[in-house]
Amino acid sequence: MRRIAALILTATIALAAPAHAQGKSETLADIRQELSVLYVEVQKLRRELSTTGATGQLNVSGSVLDRVGAIEGELQRLTARTEEMQQRIDRVVSDGTNRVGDLEFRLVELEGGDTSKLGETTTLGGGDLPSSGGVSAIQPAQTDTPLIEPMAVGEKADFDAAEAAMTSGDNTDAVQKYTNFLDNYPGSPLAPRAFLARGKALEAGGDMKQAAKSYLDGFSADKAGPDAPEALYRLGRALGKLNQRDAACQTLREVETRFTGTVPANDARVEMQTLACQ
Repeated sequence: MRRIAALILTATIALAAPAHAQGKSETLADIRQELSVLYVEVQKLRRELSTTGATGQLNVSGSVLDRVGAIEGELQRLTARTEEMQQRIDRVVSDGTNRVGDLEFRLVELEGGDTSKLGETTTLGGGDLPSSGGVSAIQPAQTDTPLIEPMAVGEKADFDAAEAAMTSGDNTDAVQKYTNFLDNYPGSPLAPRAFLARGKALEAGGDMKQAAKSYLDGFSADKAGPDAPEALYRLGRALGKLNQRDAACQTLREVETRFTGTVPANDARVEMQTLACQ
């Protein structure tokens, strides 16, 4: 971890310019939309807690044994219904509390406040957060499928538009669209790929320094992600083209060390030979 931090610092110093700052321009419309969804869930919970005025009919006629059996059966039915309702309430409380906490964090972030000073979110309805009986956003359910991070409205469409511009060969438009995407959706799960693709578009347009910065940002966004090996390799190669030989060799060597056996690692080895790295 220290070696990676030192590597990033070295690359940043070699570029001699501040890294690209992601904007915090998430729209308030997105937050209002999530509040609306949360409001609907709370209204559903209120309906669940409201009586319909109907009562069950318990047949208590017959012998004593028949009456006891009927009462026991009704108690079992009511117990099962109570447990079912408790589970549903716990799910709403857990999910709603975590959504509120997320909204509080994002609102403070949008207003430029200090998110580190946010206290623990108060649970919906008060009391403690349920420890069971539902899926909590804090403790996701264990499934066989990978957890997919949610995306904001229009996020995938904007990314696809940038990809289309890149595919068409319009590097200038691609750079602009990827930049807008990264500004509009900070922390997006697609950010590492967007940084990498923007770097390629910048490199194709002849702006090697900005391309190197974008590769560095892409690797920093997810150092163990699927795009990390290529981003780190392209960063090292770009540093070499910028006559930053020592930083380039150090970066390329790190590709070979961290991602042994991958295509970028093999490419890094070839690039190190070209630069005559020791």
